[in-house]
Parts: sequence; structure tokens; C-alpha cells
Amino acid sequence: MVTEAAWSRPSGAADYSDRVLIVVPPSEAKRPAPSGGEPLDLDGLSFPALNPLRATILDALVRTSARPDAFMRLLVRPTLAAEVARNTYLRDLPTRPVLELYTGPLHEGLDARTLSPLAAARAQRELVVTSALWGALRPRDRVPPYRLRLCARLAGLERLEPAWRTILPDVLAEAAGDRGLVLDLRSPEYQSAGSARGLGDRTVTLRVARRADGGRRIGDVIAKRVRGEAAHRLLESGADPDEPDELAGILADRWPVSLAEPDRPGRPWTMTLTVTD
Repeated sequence: MVTEAAWSRPSGAADYSDRVLIVVPPSEAKRPAPSGGEPLDLDGLSFPALNPLRATILDALVRTSARPDAFMRLLVRPTLAAEVARNTYLRDLPTRPVLELYTGPLHEGLDARTLSPLAAARAQRELVVTSALWGALRPRDRVPPYRLRLCARLAGLERLEPAWRTILPDVLAEAAGDRGLVLDLRSPEYQSAGSARGLGDRTVTLRVARRADGGRRIGDVIAKRVRGEAAHRLLESGADPDEPDELAGILADRWPVSLAEPDRPGRPWTMTLTVTD
């Protein structure tokens, strides 16, 4: 186990040929649908193997959102009545590109609008957003705004996590390819829907900690934003690390980094970034 490190950027980082797969969560906060444009084209989304389950969940969400017990099943307050009502006509709503849709702290940190052209092109190839409704999406995919938590109980369906675990791990493993790291920036909740099958030794999860200052805990909003900033920095780096310590070297240009080996074979590495505020 490596407990503390002050890495420098690996020499020749821009020459790595193996891709890294960056897996990020969605966010509950989303931009509204645009005033016009094309509605959802389910068959046009990336990862077509997910379409049967996507269609099943989408239909269940539409039905559930029209029920008297919709707030209880979707685990939302009545103040979100407009968003629940919007769920009932999701198939007709105009769509947005994925990285334009989500607006939560991690996506603010990722700040896709400010990526350089090369980094933006790289994000199209290497970034995947997982979702309770869509399973997995690429940045180029277009979907409407929706309200669905992974822990929701849709009418006629069992829990969503086990449903996605039947197929999402294989899809993520295929997206990762034969070489390169998987950088998983999701919370444990979204990791429960499935991680890349058989790639635990190539997977790095990211924690954010506060520098020792009397025991104050880092806030979730700050932690999520820092994870997004880490993804932004990796995309801009031009590097495709194929070892966890190489990834640590890239991020250590910005944050103090510690790296912990898996506690047993098949488990992911844990990387911790330390922030001061």
C-alpha cells in the first residue's frame, strides 16, 4: 500500500495508447428541456444492448408518475410535482446532449463546456455517464430531463439496481476494452448498479478528504465537485494511464494524492485527493 505520494507527471504521458474509461454518475439537478428540437430516439442511444431494459424502465416511470402514490414511489416531495408530471410525457420532450443536461456539483466540476477541442473529443470516446433510467450514456447521446432516483420503486418493477446489474457490468467492461484503467467517480449507490465486470484490478475509485484541520468533514458538494475537476484534468492531460500510479502522477499536479492497493484480488484501487477547503 502506498500511503502518501508526491508524484511528478509520468514522462511521455501524452504518448500512452491505451484508453482510460471514466465513469461518472448523473445528477438530480438537470437543465429543462429546450423549447424545441427532436424528442427521444431510444434506438439512437449508445450501448443498444441496454435498450430493452431502458424501454421497460421508461414505460414504468411514465405509468408510475401518473399514479396517486407517485411521490412515495419516486421518493420525492410534493414540491417537485412539476417534475413528476413531466415524467408522464418524457417520450415527447425535446432532448439535450448528456453533458449539457446534468448540472449537479460533479458536472459543474467537469465543466464540459470549457474543455479544449482535443479534450472534448476525448470525452466523447472515454466518458460514460450511468443513470437509473438509461443505464449508460455517452456524451453525444441526447435525452430529455427526467426525475428518477436509483432507489425508486416503480410500479410493476422490482428494484432498479439488481435489474441493471444483469447487463451493465458487461457493457462497461466492453466499453473499457482490453487495456487501460477504469476511473470510477460514482457514489457507492450508483456503483451498486454495476461496475465493469472482471476489471477490479484495473479500476480506481476516488475519495476526497480534507487536510487535517481539527477533524472537520469534507462536504458532499465539495467532494463531488473535486471528482468532476479530476475528470476534467485527466481529459485535458493528453495521457491515458494504464497503471494507478500513473493516474496518481497526473492528478498530483493539482492535489496531494494517496493510493491504496485493493484489500483482495478483484477489488478496485482507492485513490484519495486531499483538499484544503
